[in-house]
Amino acid sequence: MLALSLTALAALCLALRVPMADALVYRAEGAAVAHGTDLYGFTVTRWHLPATYPPFAALLFVPTAWLPVPVLKAVFAVGNALLLALLVRLSCRFAGITARPAALLAATAAGLWLEPVFQTLLFGQINLALTCLVLGDLTRPPGSPGKGFATGVAAGIKLTPALFLLYALLRGRWREAGTGAAAFAGTVLLGGLVLPGASVDFWTRRLFETERVGKVWIVDNQSLQGLVARLLHTPAPGAAGVAVAALVAVAGLWTARRAPERWGVLVTALTALLVSPVSWSHHWVWCVPLLAVLVAEGRVRTAVAVAVVFTARTLWLVPHAGELDLHLPWWQQPLASPYALLGLALSAQAAFRLRPGAPQGRGEPREQPTTARGQRPGRSGARGTAGLSPRQPKGPRQPTSPASRSSASTIR
Repeated sequence: MLALSLTALAALCLALRVPMADALVYRAEGAAVAHGTDLYGFTVTRWHLPATYPPFAALLFVPTAWLPVPVLKAVFAVGNALLLALLVRLSCRFAGITARPAALLAATAAGLWLEPVFQTLLFGQINLALTCLVLGDLTRPPGSPGKGFATGVAAGIKLTPALFLLYALLRGRWREAGTGAAAFAGTVLLGGLVLPGASVDFWTRRLFETERVGKVWIVDNQSLQGLVARLLHTPAPGAAGVAVAALVAVAGLWTARRAPERWGVLVTALTALLVSPVSWSHHWVWCVPLLAVLVAEGRVRTAVAVAVVFTARTLWLVPHAGELDLHLPWWQQPLASPYALLGLALSAQAAFRLRPGAPQGRGEPREQPTTARGQRPGRSGARGTAGLSPRQPKGPRQPTSPASRSSASTIR
């Protein structure tokens, strides 16, 4: 099944002549470092895409500059397919599911067609790598040496994973949060030592240029800012967008702090995606662990509904050529913002389930009080994963064609 799915995906990529625009941007970033040119002064591809990541990320991209473009695309395609398989395995461990190898391969084959995963492969993105770094870190046993380090490195590459460090702090896991913060600071320091000029440019200027990342209002953007911009029919949601994002951030972190560990992690991921000014559809690869948790809890109908949302691609069905994204009628708004609305709904449901006497999902551990050191009273820190209870017993702006959408000012 996996071989058939991969073959179909490869055939589709060849038919569409997928440019893997983001992989080409990474290659240009690596070349800028290798040749000592301005890291944030170039654009590449026919969409004129710039570099938007911190200097540390550009250091990691240097090896891509040594590869011919066809080889680079092949490496990204194969690498992302392997990373999806790893993410499926980590998601099962995170959810407490014991799956046979055949089931993992089948889940990987199906996961290739989830829109965020599919787009990640087509664009040559690094979303799967970052999610594996964070989820792999979170599923390590409490008190493991260096726990939090991988999350800090992920934050040094793309910033948004830093919210998981705040999550660890809110849960009272001081050492984990401190390790992650030190790792993040190390990435900033390394970037500053190797690329001092680019570091000053990024941290004092480029970081705040949201428009550099892309147009907030296009349907590609599944964050709250994109949702509000399209609802208000304005390219700049301004104070309204900031207010909504701030409210959701506070509510999301409040819920994440009090929810059972699995949902605490998922709500943190959803909050990061919602409040970020730009969350392209392919950033939502957290749908993979989300589906695993829903299945583990026995919420099959909810899992099926969520899977449908992430495969239906309704955001590409609404008119979105030119500025049509800004003129959608009310009945098309849910189709244009499926992930943002789903993220809000799931976060609200997680908060609702915190009320006294609310039923817990099957297979979902009931949260116990956390001590200052992040350990469960009366339990050894070596048992379980990432604060989870032991495993339960059985019981480029994209049109409809990814290669042809003219996302002139978007970089994923």
